[in-house]
Amino acid sequence: MFDRRALVVGATGIVGANLVRELLAQGDWYVYGVSRKPVRGESRVTPVCVDVLDATAVRDTLKDLEPTHVFFCTWTRMKTEEENCRVNSAMVRNVLDGLADSGSLRHVALVTGTKHYLGPFESYAKNSPQTPFREDQPRLPIANFYYAQEDVVLEFAAQHDTSWSVHRPHTIVGHAVGNAMNIGVTLATYASVCRAQSRPFIFPGSTGAWRGLNDVTDARLLAKHLTWAATHPSARNEAFNVANGDVFRWSRLWDAVGAYFDLEAQPCPEAPLGLTQQMADMEPLWDELVRREGLQPNRLFHLASPWHTDLDLGRPMECLNDTNKSRRLGFLEWQDTERSFIDLFDQLRRERIIP
Repeated sequence: MFDRRALVVGATGIVGANLVRELLAQGDWYVYGVSRKPVRGESRVTPVCVDVLDATAVRDTLKDLEPTHVFFCTWTRMKTEEENCRVNSAMVRNVLDGLADSGSLRHVALVTGTKHYLGPFESYAKNSPQTPFREDQPRLPIANFYYAQEDVVLEFAAQHDTSWSVHRPHTIVGHAVGNAMNIGVTLATYASVCRAQSRPFIFPGSTGAWRGLNDVTDARLLAKHLTWAATHPSARNEAFNVANGDVFRWSRLWDAVGAYFDLEAQPCPEAPLGLTQQMADMEPLWDELVRREGLQPNRLFHLASPWHTDLDLGRPMECLNDTNKSRRLGFLEWQDTERSFIDLFDQLRRERIIP
C-alpha cells in the first residue's frame, strides 16, 4: 500500500526519533524502526530489533523486508579512531548487505557530522580549517570513521544502482533521552541543578566559542532535510551540510538560556571551566531534585553528556557551515536557533524530565 518504505537505523536516537516523527507526519511512508529496543509510544512504526554489528542476525532479520529508502542514523564509540572506522563502517555494510538482494532499495541516506571537517574525537579541532565549511573541502589526512562510512555507502550505491545522500549536521539540538551527544538536554539538566542549588550559571566553554560565530542543527530540520534529499532528484548523490540557517554568539545565547531558567548568566571565565568538571558532583543533587519535584526517574548522566558538550563549547575557533548547496538545489527550510533550545526545554518540562 505504501510506495515509500523507510528503514530508519537508530530509530530511538536523537536523529532517528525525529526522523520517524517527520516520516509519519508526512503520511505517505511505511516506517521500519531498527534499534536494539522498540520505538516507544508510536504504534505506527514496525519495530526491527537487531544488533547491527551482528552480520548474521542483520541478514536474517532484514531478508524479508523491502524498504525503498534506508536512513542510517546511528554510530558506536570505540576506544580509538581505527576501531571507530572498523566498527562503524561494518554497521553500515551489514545493513546494506542484508538488503542487497531485496531489489527494492532506491536511496541510502547517511548522517555524519561536522567532525568531517574538524577531525575525530582524539584529534578534534586541532586543525584549523577555513570557515564556513564547504562540502567540497578535501578530507583531512587522518583516520575518520565518517569517511569510512561514506566509502561503504558510495561503493554499495555504485554496485546496486541506488542513489545516496550524506548529511553533515553541526551540533544537534533536539529531544532524546539517553543520547550520547545531546547539548540541549545537557544544558537543561545543568541549569536545573544550578537553579535548585543557587549555583552560578557559568559558561563552560572557551573564549573562542564565546565570542565567535556559531551555528547548530535542529533535529526537526535535519529530519526534513533527510526526507527532502531522499525524494528529490536534484539532491541525488550529494553530500550536504545541514544547519539551522542563522548564526549566533554564545555571549548572547547564554543569556537567553539563563533567562529561561530564571538564572543570571555568568560570562565566560578566562580559564575554561568545563561541564565535566562543573557537573562532577551533581548526580546526588540531581537525584534529590528528581525526588523532590516528582520528575521522571532518569539518572543525570543518562540524560546529560558533559564530555561532548565540552567538545562543542571548547573549540578555539568559530564554527560555521556553508549550506548554500541545499538552498541552490531546493531545500529552503530554516529554524530559529533560540527557539530550538526553548522548544526543547518546554518539551522536557511537559514530560517532567526537568522541573
